Amino acid sequence: MADIVLNVQVRERSGTGGARQVRGAGLIPGILYGGDKTPVAIAVKTGEFNKALHTGKLLGHLVTLKYGDEIQPVIAKDVQFHPVNDTPLHFDLFRVDAHQPIRISVPVQFQNHELSPGLKAGGALNINLHELELMAPADAIPEEIVVDLAGLDIGATIRAADLILPDRVQVTAHHRDATIASIAVSSAMGRSDEDEETTGAEPEA
Repeated sequence: MADIVLNVQVRERSGTGGARQVRGAGLIPGILYGGDKTPVAIAVKTGEFNKALHTGKLLGHLVTLKYGDEIQPVIAKDVQFHPVNDTPLHFDLFRVDAHQPIRISVPVQFQNHELSPGLKAGGALNINLHELELMAPADAIPEEIVVDLAGLDIGATIRAADLILPDRVQVTAHHRDATIASIAVSSAMGRSDEDEETTGAEPEA
C-alpha cells in the first residue's frame, strides 16, 4: 500500500458551483480520471488533504484512494492553489496499476558543490533543467534525481543520458538528449582575470 491514503467522497455536482459548495462544506474538490472508466467528481476533507500535502509525498506519488470499502492505487497528478493565500483549491487523481509505467516529472537536486574543482575556482553552475521527465513504475517513482558534482571542473556538462537511474526508471525521449547543467566560467572569474592583468601590467614610461 502507498504511504498516503485519501478517503474520498463522490460529489453529486461538478463545475464551479459544485466546487464552491464543496469548499463551503470543508472539503477540497477533485477529479478522478484515467484507465477505461469515466471521470468521477470527488472530494476530500480539507484537513486530511492538507496533512497529506504537507508530507511532500502526495503530488507525483502513488496514493491509495479509499471510498468506503473500496481501495485503488492512484497518482496525484496536479494540485491547483489559490493565487493569493496558496491554499489548495482542486486536485487531480489518475487511476493506475501499482506496477504500471508512468510518465512523470521528478525534481533534480545537486550535491557535493564543495567537491567540484570548477565551482571552488569560482565557476558557475548553470542549471538548464530543474525537473527531469521519466518513465517509472507507479510504485517506484524516485523522490528526486541527484546529480553528483564531485570532481567536475570548468567546462563539464551533465547530460540526462549520462545519469545512473534506479532500476526500471528511464528518461523519456523528450529529455533523453537534454543537458541538465554545466559548469562555466562566471562573470566574477572574468573580472578577476582582468584585475590580475591590470595589476601586473608594466607602467608606461
